[in-house]
Amino acid sequence: MKETTHWRSERLGEEIQLVRWGWYGAPVLLFPTAGGDAEECERRPLLSSVWPLVEAGKVKIYSCDSLAGRAWVSGAGPRHCAWLQNRFDAAVYHEIVPAIRADCRSTDIEIVAAGASIGAFNAMASLCRHPDAFRLAVCMSGTYDLTRFLAGEFSLDFYFCSPIHFLPNLGEGSQIDGLRRRFAILATGEGRWEDPEQSWRMAHVLGARAIPNRVDLWGKEYDHDWPTWSRMLPHYLAQIG
Repeated sequence: MKETTHWRSERLGEEIQLVRWGWYGAPVLLFPTAGGDAEECERRPLLSSVWPLVEAGKVKIYSCDSLAGRAWVSGAGPRHCAWLQNRFDAAVYHEIVPAIRADCRSTDIEIVAAGASIGAFNAMASLCRHPDAFRLAVCMSGTYDLTRFLAGEFSLDFYFCSPIHFLPNLGEGSQIDGLRRRFAILATGEGRWEDPEQSWRMAHVLGARAIPNRVDLWGKEYDHDWPTWSRMLPHYLAQIG
């Protein structure tokens, strides 16, 4: 039930990996955490937590390398990281989405974006920038404001890759209209290393533009860690139609 593909991304200038688990069901693009690769979810308990849904044919899980996320936590310059984040988004939309649609044998199937921590940032960005391709974002313990990595070097690349910054100024048109027909789940624990305020702030930005969303607080026993996300992800994926 597992298939791995590789190609050299013309937008990133390096190899990118896409892994799929399952044969049938709604396609879910699961973004890794900051330093993760496409198989991170398999090494961690995340994939096993949703495996009954995969075996039942309810979902197919796809995952790609966190190429931009690695840069943010590696100490690379903030302008380079913001540039790479935009290139990563372009690769997701122009390379990974078509690959998923080809695998699903559909030119217009809509994808669920999911992820934890910086993976939640990528899931949210994919939904907000491409509502024509993504129908739902399942964001867990999200890190939505990356300005702490910028060292004061705020750039246009960063602005356009960061939903918490560009959404308030997004003009009326097809993108915002499409987003108003989508939904974002912002789930967060309240335990160690969690920052629920990030989810509330993101929800406020979405709500101010009439974009449907919901913040789910999971309580103080849920930390910013894999056991939390392994409880959250199957809970939400089991509900998708």
